[in-house]
Amino acid sequence: MDLFDCRSEKIIEESAPLAARMRPKSLDEFQGQAHIVGKGKVLRRAIEADRISSLIFYGPPGSGKTALAQVIASTTKARFVELNAVTAGVSQIRDIITEAKNRLGMYGEKTILFIDEIHRFNKAQQDALLPSVESGLITLIGATTENPYFEVNPPLISRSRIFKLEPLSKEDIKKILLRSLADRERGLGKYSVKIDDKSLEFLAESARGDARAALNALELAVLTTPGSPKNIDISILRDCIQQPAVLYDKAGDSHYDVTSAFIKSIRGSDPDAALHWLARMLEAGEDPRFICRRMIILASEDIGLADSRALTVAVSAFQALEYVGLPEARLSLAHAAIYLSCAPKSNSVIKAIDAAMSDVREKEIGRVPNHLRDKSYKGAGEMGHRKGYLYPHDFPGNYVEQQYLPKPLLGRSYYIPSENGEESVIKLRNKLLKNLD
Repeated sequence: MDLFDCRSEKIIEESAPLAARMRPKSLDEFQGQAHIVGKGKVLRRAIEADRISSLIFYGPPGSGKTALAQVIASTTKARFVELNAVTAGVSQIRDIITEAKNRLGMYGEKTILFIDEIHRFNKAQQDALLPSVESGLITLIGATTENPYFEVNPPLISRSRIFKLEPLSKEDIKKILLRSLADRERGLGKYSVKIDDKSLEFLAESARGDARAALNALELAVLTTPGSPKNIDISILRDCIQQPAVLYDKAGDSHYDVTSAFIKSIRGSDPDAALHWLARMLEAGEDPRFICRRMIILASEDIGLADSRALTVAVSAFQALEYVGLPEARLSLAHAAIYLSCAPKSNSVIKAIDAAMSDVREKEIGRVPNHLRDKSYKGAGEMGHRKGYLYPHDFPGNYVEQQYLPKPLLGRSYYIPSENGEESVIKLRNKLLKNLD
């Protein structure tokens, strides 16, 4: 690297946004996420020992995913390579793999590959990377705001440890802001800034867990305020905070609160309220796939067999979203939300499966009864498999009473139909079938 390159690099670094300049260079500078990097936590121990395995950091914007990766970059002896999933191509990944092989063979140097927005990695990119992650040639660190179990291919998930980052607390953000105001080299310390605790509190609260948003707002306030000292008050900060028109933060508490209100409104059979919360989520930029997933879960959890079409409607809304996208798919999402709200309700499905799973985990469950066992494989007939099995279609109503549960669970009932919707018909049919025997 020549003198010109060094100077260019320094200029780029100095002109970077405050949030980028203030990224921590050590675990001691890293703020928040004590549940994963606190004293004695496994991730902290792994970073300090430079024994990192493949990781995926999952959390809202500004919670420290990239910052944590940069801490690893500044402490590890391994070669650290950074990619953005949006701009990286398969050829670039193959070049990194080739270089990793050369460095490992020639110098014994390992390679850590950090991929930001890994949820945007397409199948070709993931397929190109997987063998090297699997063999240990590449240690992968991914960062994503989306649930990796939905957005990242299972083979990469199974070879990585997932760490969930939470929105930063107001106190964490205040500490980050104060450090940036005091730091003369990387922060705003070279400016004469006056900001009272009330204004600082307002900024930390308004950021809603996003340190990047708080730092961006503070930097804008300082750079656009004339004079010296620069007096920063709440009115200035309010102008500098970029907030969505709807009070809703996809990453913070509002995300969970509005989602909860949406689900509870559908469960409570109020289509107007469900549409209100749906509109708020869509207007604020919520991932519509997340909304669809929640409705699919609700269709079985809160409606179930009271109206089995509810599940089909919810799944169809997801498919419609994939086909047409927004804004047109808002109609399909509204269609599903109204249908689910107006459908009869029953929670018999979740009660049934939870009770069955509880028994499987906690009770003696016994073997498969002989008459239910498979007779098709060699020697099964000699062992009495299927002997005594009663074929339901040979009996009136295509039903005959016989033992289906294993012996220790005989008489156990899991599915108990409600009186609501189509379940009242199921309940009557079950009663009639019992009387046929």
